[in-house]
Amino acid sequence: MGRTKVVKIAGRYGARYGSTLRKKVRDILMKRYSAHNCPFCASRGTVYRISTGLWKCGKCGNTWAGGAYTPRTELSKYFPKYVAGT
Repeated sequence: MGRTKVVKIAGRYGARYGSTLRKKVRDILMKRYSAHNCPFCASRGTVYRISTGLWKCGKCGNTWAGGAYTPRTELSKYFPKYVAGT
């Protein structure tokens, strides 16, 4: 196994692309794959991303528009967007 203490999840890129870019990708991927709370039923770890900006809760079945890497953005606190029919 390679040394991935600094870049953690971005260690799959090996020695390619430079350390600074791998650290930026690490921050993005750690936000993307962390456990998120559902804003509707407040269950933890059941939220997953359908596609870029679309999130779904596996427990309550709600689908909503969020950020690309996180289910809730700063603006979504003021303007929630619920996706109906999916």
